[in-house]
Amino acid sequence: MDGTLVDTEPLWGIATYDMSERLGRRLTPELRATTVGGSFRNTLDVCARHAGVQVAEEDYPRHKRVMFDQMAGLLAEHLTPNPGVTELLSQLRGAGVPMLVTTNTERELAAPCISAVGGHFFTDSVTGDEVPAPKPAPDMYLEAARRVGHDPADCLVFEDSWAGMTAAVDAGCRVIGLADRAPAGVVTLTELHGRNDFVGVTADSVAEWFARLPPR
Repeated sequence: MDGTLVDTEPLWGIATYDMSERLGRRLTPELRATTVGGSFRNTLDVCARHAGVQVAEEDYPRHKRVMFDQMAGLLAEHLTPNPGVTELLSQLRGAGVPMLVTTNTERELAAPCISAVGGHFFTDSVTGDEVPAPKPAPDMYLEAARRVGHDPADCLVFEDSWAGMTAAVDAGCRVIGLADRAPAGVVTLTELHGRNDFVGVTADSVAEWFARLPPR
């Protein structure tokens, strides 16, 4: 979702940098990059290690509440679907393709993002607080495939983060990456489309790419 359907990553960047400063030391851009697509716990742990502080288990909910309240305000003010997304989703829905959102973002913040894109496009959604382990674990992709009654090898995943691409590959899905670098087993959208967005991508394009990607 984040970075693929909607451009929330800059907003998460604002909230992540602010949290690192509250802990005592602003993250470097390189460390911030390691939090992209990860869980809140991972992000807080990265910030805490960089600041040289320890966060007690009972303090995680407090830090999370501050960050999520800030993100709710940022999302309400800035959220729009990425270029080409709604046009492609409309075509795929018209073709009867079941689609799910799988995101490490927890339901509280995922819900307004999905609504901004168009909840009617999707068969279902799986969020980071609804599976035993978030990405890069494969759990949510295995759960998404189960919910639509398909083998993961018959599922095509679009992912922008390294954690998400790794999770989808490990689940056994076919994966197209919206990134300059991708793990083994991932083909990038740029390789297939000549650009790293969905402008001009059609349902026929997706069907063609799916057929070209070998099942895992």
